[in-house]
Amino acid sequence: MANSDRVVLALGGAGTVGSGIVKALLDKGFKVAVISRDSSRLDKLRSFVSPSTKDNLTAIVGDVGSEAGAEQAKQALLKAVGKVTDVVSSLGFSWWQGGPPHTQSLKDLHWVIETLLFSTFVSWKTFFPLVRDRSDGSYTFITGGAGEKVLMPGTGFLTVGAASTLAFCQVLREEYPEVPCKLNQVKIDAGVAAPERMAPGYLNHLDLGEGVAALVERGNSSHSVFTITSAADLKNLLLQKNL
Repeated sequence: MANSDRVVLALGGAGTVGSGIVKALLDKGFKVAVISRDSSRLDKLRSFVSPSTKDNLTAIVGDVGSEAGAEQAKQALLKAVGKVTDVVSSLGFSWWQGGPPHTQSLKDLHWVIETLLFSTFVSWKTFFPLVRDRSDGSYTFITGGAGEKVLMPGTGFLTVGAASTLAFCQVLREEYPEVPCKLNQVKIDAGVAAPERMAPGYLNHLDLGEGVAALVERGNSSHSVFTITSAADLKNLLLQKNL
């Protein structure tokens, strides 16, 4: 199937990681849909992507963090684009430094889990059925390495939330071993930033976007975890080498 016939739903597509993925997908000729609660972030995304690809971007204001909101967003999505062939999920946030666990409240922990895990689960439950039975479709999770280590003092709740998302992705790979669509995970063990905010050890979100877009385009891997720790890993992903 040609890229121009594929419609990718980019969950979290208005964020730093997601915007790089959206731009790369559009540049490859995909049609892309993005759902966000914040219309101003969608406007910013429209101005960020290549001008020649704007007509292939569908922006929908909606909330995928609740079951009712996700269902409403799905209906609006299908009305706007008709079908979805692929999903890339990069929901959540990249940083939380609220302090040591004993200084936090249950409300703080609930918010972290809700943002990182609950939204990932609700959106998967809502949108996975759209691509599950497509042998030419895919569902790709973008996760982080914080779930396997405390990045620095005060980030413990980030580790708890990120670890729960990693566990959820593992559960899906093992619970659904033979689904027709390609089910993959890209785990980023590095910071990600836009070019103007790069720091040592960080990955350019545009480069990351190209790697993820290449994975979606090829569609020849399934139930795999691609770990990205450096620009070299991204280059390997582009070249389809094992990471």
